[in-house]
Amino acid sequence: MKTLKQAKVGETVTIVKLHGQGAVKRRIMDMGLTKGVQVYVRKVAPLGDPIEVNLRGYELSIRKDDAQMIEIE
Repeated sequence: MKTLKQAKVGETVTIVKLHGQGAVKRRIMDMGLTKGVQVYVRKVAPLGDPIEVNLRGYELSIRKDDAQMIEIE
């Protein structure tokens, strides 16, 4: 299982599944990170947190703890 946290800068990936429970999963989905969405990893901060991605025509910064819950292919 590969997660968004493991994706490399410049890579375009597709979300396969969201892990997590309740409010955390809902917050991730509310940001537009849902199954089947293509995500371009734009850059990663020097210490790895946060990760900046482009999806659905906008930019989003996501914490690495949340990125760990997003399964990709």
